[in-house]
Order: sequence, then C-alpha cells, then structure tokens
Amino acid sequence: MRSPLMRRFGLATFLGLLLAVFGLAPSASADPAPATLTFSTDTATTTPGGTVQLSMTLTNNKTYDIWFVYQTIDPTWLTTQRPDLKYSFTGCTLATATGSTPCSGTGPANLGGNYGATVPPGQSRTVTLTLQVAADSGCNGNIGFYSYYYAEFSDSTSVNGGPVYTPETRVACA
Repeated sequence: MRSPLMRRFGLATFLGLLLAVFGLAPSASADPAPATLTFSTDTATTTPGGTVQLSMTLTNNKTYDIWFVYQTIDPTWLTTQRPDLKYSFTGCTLATATGSTPCSGTGPANLGGNYGATVPPGQSRTVTLTLQVAADSGCNGNIGFYSYYYAEFSDSTSVNGGPVYTPETRVACA
C-alpha cells in the first residue's frame, strides 16, 4: 500500500517541475539593490595627528533618477569603547566631472545632501570625508564607522539600506 505522504510528495514535485518548465516558479533573482553605498579609505593606518580620506560612493542601479538621499554615519561600538581615540571630520568634498567641490556639511547629520542633486541611472557619486586624528589621540586602536541610508527615486519608490561598514583605520604608535 502506498503512503499518502508519498502521493503528496509526488504531486508537489510534479507541480514544481511544471511551474519551472513554464517559467512561473519564483526565481532567485540576482538583481542588484536599487542603490548601493560603498566605502573606501586611502590608508589602513595612521598616527596621532594624521588624516585619513574616507570615501563614500553611492551608486544608482535603478532605471530612474535618485532625487533625494538621507545618510547617517556613526562610530562603531568598538570605536566608542576607546575613549582615548580622538578624531573628527574636518573636511568634505564631492567629486564632480569638473573636479572636487565642497560639501554642504559634515558629521553624522544629513550626509545625503552632499551627493548633489539627482544621481542618474547607472551613475555614482563619491563624497570624501577627511578624518583628522588628534595629535594627543591614543594609539593601537581602530577607528571604524557604520552608515544607514535612505534614497528616493523619480518613480516615487524608495529604498533604505544599512548598516554599511567602513574599513577600519588603525591608529598606530609612531
């Protein structure tokens, strides 16, 4: 006597095969996120008194313009556990086709405005923050940040992402 369980398994297998043949089965799509945020630094180590250029690149992977971006940047938990590490953001530039232009602001507030108005489909905008490590900062610790972002597109859709982590910068003793 055949088990009803085996009959159900056979029916489910047959239906799954049928759907796959006619392209109606859900697929594991490899579509990229509508917008991605990536980070890089110009150096992996610095010394007290040194600077690090932290670049943030926002890429529009959608077929509509990005009209609005809101982004935060905050120190990681491990960075906050080292009160001897002293640092601040002292500069911000937006890379454009004609060169770099100053940003509208720096710090953990709205960094999104720094990307400039409208990011067309398939294009990227890169903002570079200057991270200044204080001369009296502790050393042998890592400074790292994480970011959340929100982007609105011209087709009235939106996307949010994060946390996105920056590469850590080691503050080494000279």
